Amino acid sequence: MMRRNRFNQALVATILTGLALLPQLAFAQDGSKISADSKIRNIDGVAAVVNTGYVTRKEIDDRIVALQKQGGKLPDAAALRKTVLERLILEKIQLQNAEQEGVTVSNKELDQIIGDIAAKNKLTLAELKVKIATTGSTYDRYRQMLRDDVIISRYREREVEGKIKISDAEVDNFISDRNREVAGGGKSVRSTPAVKGEPEEIDVAQIFIPADANAGAGTQAEAKKKAELLLREARGDVDFLQLGAMAAKDNPKIKFQDLGYRTPDRLPQLFYEAIRNTGSGQVANAVVKSPAGYHVLKVLDRRALVAGAPEQQQAAPQESAITPQNIMVTQTLSRHILLRSRAGLTDQDAERRLAGYRDQVRAKTADFGDLAKKYSEDGSAANGGNLGWMGPGDLVPEFDQAMNRLQIDEVSNPVKTEFGWHLIQVLERRKAQLTLEKQRQFAREAIRERKFDQAYQDWLRELRDTATVKIINADDPAASPR
Repeated sequence: MMRRNRFNQALVATILTGLALLPQLAFAQDGSKISADSKIRNIDGVAAVVNTGYVTRKEIDDRIVALQKQGGKLPDAAALRKTVLERLILEKIQLQNAEQEGVTVSNKELDQIIGDIAAKNKLTLAELKVKIATTGSTYDRYRQMLRDDVIISRYREREVEGKIKISDAEVDNFISDRNREVAGGGKSVRSTPAVKGEPEEIDVAQIFIPADANAGAGTQAEAKKKAELLLREARGDVDFLQLGAMAAKDNPKIKFQDLGYRTPDRLPQLFYEAIRNTGSGQVANAVVKSPAGYHVLKVLDRRALVAGAPEQQQAAPQESAITPQNIMVTQTLSRHILLRSRAGLTDQDAERRLAGYRDQVRAKTADFGDLAKKYSEDGSAANGGNLGWMGPGDLVPEFDQAMNRLQIDEVSNPVKTEFGWHLIQVLERRKAQLTLEKQRQFAREAIRERKFDQAYQDWLRELRDTATVKIINADDPAASPR
């Protein structure tokens, strides 16, 4: 049950929520009904020419309608139309470049992804098709939208994440920073604060929970709920970036990063307004909502701006000499009963069997360990399903997330992972020192997350700047009704 590689996690997390695309489909043009004549667009219907393709005003209209259906706060009509157009242009450019680079998704892969979406939402393929039909679109159109989404994800993985470089020196510095925080009693070492009215620099960290502007109201509400839960946890005695790392392991779409020391004018305005009166070591009072999603913010430090000082002030030599074994993590001792996925065992049968074992344990008519020895289908069965002490990232996200929600001695409901169906019981938890190897692994992941956002935005700007784009008429709605 070790972790999948990072990209596979991100792809699964993105695609398995594929039903969130359904609200869009109600407004998406039905690709199966486009006639040959309609492919030759009147120039008045084209909003922008993008290399050898185009974005139509109808596409902009449909995307705006989808956003309005979600009921969230939107900018004024002109700004919204401009934002939607830019997003569509970037999508077109990425798909065009991916095609030129040979990034594809086979029909077999797409069928497997759709099968996973149906299973995740406890639907048969036939039921999924019916649900798609209720949106006013078609199954063929749904397949095409998913195919585009996967292609863009794979292209981005190759072009952005695969090119992020992390030096050993960066890893060493990250570990030293975290150790100084531990040495300060779990709080960041404070710098000299600025006198009131004098210029200052603020070190802000964020945990970002994306909520795509095109996602449905349910997806938006779920993202907000997750952000508010993380905000409550961040107010406790926890390492903020470690909290972000654990959240990202549960859902790889979640990002966390230390923005580093910045003057107020170099912070996003939304961020600065939220932390204007927040002291060092404190989290913002509320979750911050942006067009991209929800942000949980913490002020790691505030310091006086020293003229001519380097962007990242150096720590005192005695601070950097702290041993790396100080970083602590929560480890969990758990056991499980596994029913492996196999021919002849349906999901419904596996859930029913495990629910029966769960009810026996809760009623104290059977011992969990005895049931594991008798029924579990993995190597831990001989030990009563005992998995040993596991830390953050040691288990696949679905298992890890379910396990972390349990209290001591509590038994979970059936949980599905790539290995099959599990029943989980937590036996004990403890604080343990993170080994040097684990620290370096954690540090690399945290630095990668920190670098990704900037690298991704730079990449998008480069794509946009090198593309041939001509805006024709994006201000007016499409001339003809749908």
